[in-house]
Amino acid sequence: MKMFLNCIRRRLQLLGEKLPRYQRNIARYNTSDDSCDKTSLLMQLCADRYYISPEAFHTRTCTYGPLGTELKKNIIEQWTSAVRSRAYVFGITTSVQSRMCEESVRIVNVGDLQEILHQESLSKKEASQKIQTLMKASVSVRTSLLQGALQQYIQALELVNRTLPFGLAETGLCHHSDSQLRHSSGCSFEVTESSLVWFCSPRTSSQWMDYWAHQRLQWWRKFALGPSDFDMCNVVDEELKEGASHGVKVLYKFPWGLETLETLWSLGDTLLLKTHQGTCTKLQCRDGRKSVVPHVISVSANMDRGMLAYLFNSFQLMKKTDNKQKLNQRMVLKLHPTLTPVKVALDMGRGSSSELRQVCEGLFQEFLEAGISTWPGYLDTMSLSLENLHTKYDEMGVLFTVMVSESTLKGGLLLTRPLYCRIELNVAALDRCLMVCSEQGDPDCAAGSTGK
Repeated sequence: MKMFLNCIRRRLQLLGEKLPRYQRNIARYNTSDDSCDKTSLLMQLCADRYYISPEAFHTRTCTYGPLGTELKKNIIEQWTSAVRSRAYVFGITTSVQSRMCEESVRIVNVGDLQEILHQESLSKKEASQKIQTLMKASVSVRTSLLQGALQQYIQALELVNRTLPFGLAETGLCHHSDSQLRHSSGCSFEVTESSLVWFCSPRTSSQWMDYWAHQRLQWWRKFALGPSDFDMCNVVDEELKEGASHGVKVLYKFPWGLETLETLWSLGDTLLLKTHQGTCTKLQCRDGRKSVVPHVISVSANMDRGMLAYLFNSFQLMKKTDNKQKLNQRMVLKLHPTLTPVKVALDMGRGSSSELRQVCEGLFQEFLEAGISTWPGYLDTMSLSLENLHTKYDEMGVLFTVMVSESTLKGGLLLTRPLYCRIELNVAALDRCLMVCSEQGDPDCAAGSTGK
């Protein structure tokens, strides 16, 4: 059992490390038909395969199913790991409520507002005054994570002994108003944002801006099936935010056009000084022999839109001719092995159901303890043919299907199906197979296997 787990873990690691080879090998399966409405097909697939909740079609907030939640979590973990790989990047948590009322979104009790509007006895001036009072009493929520990081700057400064550079990273909910999304109609909606606020010397701020812009584009492309769909552009002067001297956007090419996934701003020291008015001396850091107020670089990513980009990027329509020369089309999610929410699907074939279930339950527990996300397909009471089962798991983006059957009980044989093909292996042979794959550096290597 331990040997089998090590095989799966090593295979997953190998798939992650060999992404360029992975991209080349699966490119031959890309037979998408441009005439198909891929957007509708993908959205329906995501609803059918537990990525998004069916109610997501009717709301302006992002609601996810079990697989969508896990995929989003994996993306956030990789994003956070990437930005915190540098020394002196610290995680923080700030309040959802905003102190900057002019930049915030306010939550108003609709019942109280309607009551004011329906009072015919009120003059226009009186109604306006009551509405203003209601607005002042309402809760304001943040539209970005930047302000919270700026407010924690002085405390973090003591932590690094007033030396530059350093950064503060956070992931949290924000309320955006984005007229670019077709379904938003300019209305406020809730998104998950990941943020890095980088404090650096004024001398090196432009170099750091270039560094982070390059790193962020490379990161998005790292996990992409089609890296060229991710691009970068400078923000035009008319769109620069307050205090920014330069801006960069990381974009994804959706079927309906380019959308911004991540934005970088070179903010100078304006917003930092505005946040801590009257405490300029407390803001100063050492820059060689000088004391300076640092410049701020803000990196913010919309993780919900980023997740949607990876779903579109991994979605493939594949055509296959069967033995009767009939052309069939099926949908596959080819998510990067590091991001895919389910690494292994565990099922059982025909045989003594009680014994097979016992083996499956043991394997399932071992996988979970090893940190390998596993789908308990053996618990599904609906009987599916092997072909339909594989189609289901292809649409879910499952990397490996492990089938426990009578052959497992008698001779230790498992039907192990990596995404896109099937392999029948002896448990011991699987170890040798994956060792050969490791040595040859080929994630599609199936030495010692019998192709099915």
